[in-house]
Amino acid sequence: MKIIRLIFFIVHIGIAFLLVGTILNAYIPPKTFPWLNLLSLGFPVLMIAYVVLTLFWIISWKKRAFVFLLFGLLFFKPVIRWINYTPQKNETPDLKIISLNAKGGLYGKENIESFVNAQNPDVIFLQEYGANKKYHFNKLKDRPESHIITIFSKYRIVEQKQLIESDYEYNNAYASQTDIEIKGKIYRFINVYLQPFKFQKNMVKLNGNSEEDEQKVKDVVKRLIPTFKMHQEQIIAIRKSIDESPYPVILAGDFNSVPNSYEYYHLPEGLQDAFVEAGKGSGTSFHDYKFPIRIDYIFSSPSIKPLSYKVDRSVRLSDHFPVIATFKFEK
Repeated sequence: MKIIRLIFFIVHIGIAFLLVGTILNAYIPPKTFPWLNLLSLGFPVLMIAYVVLTLFWIISWKKRAFVFLLFGLLFFKPVIRWINYTPQKNETPDLKIISLNAKGGLYGKENIESFVNAQNPDVIFLQEYGANKKYHFNKLKDRPESHIITIFSKYRIVEQKQLIESDYEYNNAYASQTDIEIKGKIYRFINVYLQPFKFQKNMVKLNGNSEEDEQKVKDVVKRLIPTFKMHQEQIIAIRKSIDESPYPVILAGDFNSVPNSYEYYHLPEGLQDAFVEAGKGSGTSFHDYKFPIRIDYIFSSPSIKPLSYKVDRSVRLSDHFPVIATFKFEK
């Protein structure tokens, strides 16, 4: 039994160091050391293993349990970026937003239209909407932006600008800023679709053949690392739009990045994560793989208070669940 406990102790220490590595993404960019960003993808599994081992020490009545419990508090904020619970805010919202990666409307453009019309949002962000498809939403007017992203608004669009646009060869990312006048005040809405990894299910599904599985893992890593580095570059133009904005900002879209990644720490810096402020349950938004993946977000300036945040799992409009949030404007 002592040998088993020693093995568990060593494993527990190792997991703790790996979890600390995910926090270091706030300081170390992918171009310097991309492996830390890779760790962020496994954060849920690492955290579950950490908790299970901590419970083992508690049940075993070992003093080290208290050390691991105290050390585990370091990961409270990283955890609530994945799983959270906040009390309901009984305030009347001023703004309702939907963000959805529509996967080219392959699950049915009409289904998306029906869902959005039933939700009656003020603004909708679409990514991968399908440039050949024309959406019709009640009371919402669009401003065509690119072949990948677009935005619809009930309110007057004052100005729009492309921040990132694909060259179809190296860069497949898109981002735009749209200034919208709402009740006499202008707000900046930034729609983001960072570089995709372009994975197919068969590329990541292991089949039990050690040689083939090993090659698949290597191929996955070969795609992940360069994409992390591209994200670092793509963030620069978006950050400039946020930092230089004379208006309060709402940033939303498909970041193709999980919480606790370099992208999460740096892209929305200074903004509030609506899920952390007002979310309940799991923030997982990508459902095509049987693994918790949160890559769709809505962030806001401090003067735009999140009242609610929901990942709507009742519908299958694409391989992403729609993300819905409501906000209150601070006076």
